[in-house]
Amino acid sequence: MQWLCILAASFAAGAVNAIAGGGTLLSFPTLIWLGRDPIVANATNAVALWPGSLAAMLGFRRELVAAHRRALWLTAPSILGGALGAALLLHTPSKVFGALVPYLILFATGLFAAQRPINRALGPRTLHGASGHSWLLAAGFQLLVATYGGYFGAGMGIVMLAALALLGLADIHEANALKNLFAVCVNGIAAALFVAGGAIDWPDATLMAAGAIVGGFFGAALGRRLGRAFVHRVVVAVGLAAALSMLLLLRRG
Repeated sequence: MQWLCILAASFAAGAVNAIAGGGTLLSFPTLIWLGRDPIVANATNAVALWPGSLAAMLGFRRELVAAHRRALWLTAPSILGGALGAALLLHTPSKVFGALVPYLILFATGLFAAQRPINRALGPRTLHGASGHSWLLAAGFQLLVATYGGYFGAGMGIVMLAALALLGLADIHEANALKNLFAVCVNGIAAALFVAGGAIDWPDATLMAAGAIVGGFFGAALGRRLGRAFVHRVVVAVGLAAALSMLLLLRRG
């Protein structure tokens, strides 16, 4: 039954990531509810969902070729931040991280819920109008976002899209391509450190990777039927429910 729950959650996470993002808000809490150690659950989730990020990046390879060269410089702070975040997680006691989990989920859910208002507020801009000072600030901001991504990760893509919009990237496909590239960098280096640190539950990771890949494959078709807005509301509701349940578990513990 546990493996069926993990498979179903990872399938849903893969599908949601393909449609709207935020799949971690489904898969990570499931591992916690099943009694997994919080740090092992987070590391396992990061490793299992990484192939989906890579597939998404390859799907936008044409947009990556056309991307502004300066934007590609943000891969360096992405790798550095991902390593810093992963190292910080591995040095965090499980009890401390477990206490932080409900608030991290609430933060990520809030970011996900605010995605559309943020995009509307930023409006269309021109990327070529961004100054060198803006790019320097963007690199520093990306380092912070990547550190958060290596540590926990849920909602990271939303923050990166907002940062790219502030720089003036109006093309959503190009923004998604860059976001997926940076996510591959962050999650890839974090996954490598998690593997080296022995923080992976490999049976769970293998099952989750399979479920996420299949879910991602069917996500686009499912999204056309349900609609992006419906999926967005479901993920927010699940995130809030997950945070509440984590708080209740902490109080009982």
